[in-house]
Amino acid sequence: MTQAGAYKDRVYRRWARKNWYRMARLGLSPGPISMLRLIKRYLWIMAFPKVNRLMARLMRNRQGAYREATGFTINQLINALAIIVGDMHRRRKRLVWHEDLVPPEILHAMDLAPFMVEMLGIVLPMVDTATGEFYLDEAENAGIPPDTCTLPRMSMGLALCEQFPKPLAIIASNSPCDAGMAQYAFMEKLSGAPIFRLDMPYRYKDDRAIDYYVSELKKMIAFLEEHTPGRLDYDRLKEVCEERNRTMELELELWDMLRSKPAPLGSDVVFLAHMLFFGLFPGRPEATRLYKGLVEYAKQSIKEGGGIPNEKHRILLWNPATLIFPEIFSWAEEEFGATMIMEMLTFNRHPFIDTNSPDSMLRGLAQILMQGPMAQHTRGPVEYFFDDLFFIHEHYSIDTIWMAGHIGCKNTQALLGMMREKCREKRIPFLVIDYDLGDSRVVSVDGIKEQVTMFMETVMNKDGNGAGR
Repeated sequence: MTQAGAYKDRVYRRWARKNWYRMARLGLSPGPISMLRLIKRYLWIMAFPKVNRLMARLMRNRQGAYREATGFTINQLINALAIIVGDMHRRRKRLVWHEDLVPPEILHAMDLAPFMVEMLGIVLPMVDTATGEFYLDEAENAGIPPDTCTLPRMSMGLALCEQFPKPLAIIASNSPCDAGMAQYAFMEKLSGAPIFRLDMPYRYKDDRAIDYYVSELKKMIAFLEEHTPGRLDYDRLKEVCEERNRTMELELELWDMLRSKPAPLGSDVVFLAHMLFFGLFPGRPEATRLYKGLVEYAKQSIKEGGGIPNEKHRILLWNPATLIFPEIFSWAEEEFGATMIMEMLTFNRHPFIDTNSPDSMLRGLAQILMQGPMAQHTRGPVEYFFDDLFFIHEHYSIDTIWMAGHIGCKNTQALLGMMREKCREKRIPFLVIDYDLGDSRVVSVDGIKEQVTMFMETVMNKDGNGAGR
């Protein structure tokens, strides 16, 4: 089914109506006048209606429960964005900026309103690439080096254009890369807000490192209590941690079903759910509701014979997903019968949080924060990078690894040679997609398609035993 055909499909139309209804409720919630002021102040809100176009691109060839799960995931994304915009209006006197690698469980338990600085740099390239590129240009025109990773560069461009609500305080860390860390010196100066930087040790899996990071969390809590009206309620933190545990239990159930052949769900449904809800809403009922729905859709899909009945290839994506081309796997499913089963930012080995005492909760959160998306693989010894890569390959019966070779990611670019060698030794077909995370002017969508098509036709369809590109 083409994208135009998706617009006429009853499943698409039903989910599109739900999305419009949620957006209409958002407009009425603060009142029409207040909402107009918000839109005038924060121009990116006008990208919301374009989410339905993204949904059509993702849905275009999917059927049954997989198609429904795609609509459900996008609908929950709209709900999440609506909550954040609502908090910007109603709870602005409790608003705290946080880095994407500092999940907001403690902020929720302190009755603060978290605002993830990198959120728009993730969502805009998927929904409205041209608008995202405008903010990249604003940052570059202000002197930010053009070879800086797109995500922090776009965040800095948004901040320069005053597209973020004013914070009471900022929480950042020393992960995952130089550009990610450096942007917060810029944010601190631009916002005028006090900042606290969590210091993550190099070998973050050691007991000594965990103990140290617990002490860092306690300093962060004291900092927030000094600079905001928030106060940590350990009973509330217990509720948040228990809700997070419930969400993670459901995600693990979903991951287990992904081992089925053909996979019941996959691709953007898997990575969007984790990227947004474990980053924005961990420990909140919204995240648990999303994963309950996805588990049910996966069970239904298995009864229907799987999400991709003609599944020929199972892909592991390493590095962040191609935000300028989020439908890459919807397209690959249709063109090559190739399903993305798991990706780097989604997979983790987080513990369930022991909620028996304040110290045990902080210890569990310390382990989770130190194993944040990307940081868990691109900081520390090189085995942190490769151990999970090859475990996932075997555990999910992966037959090809794709490396999203974002040119701004210096950490992973430095490891490409080692990845090629290791994949060649293990006889794993390996593709490096040259592109930029949020800038389609570096490599276009057609350029990405050409790279994938050449690999699939010359390596995977030849003998399925390629030694790496």
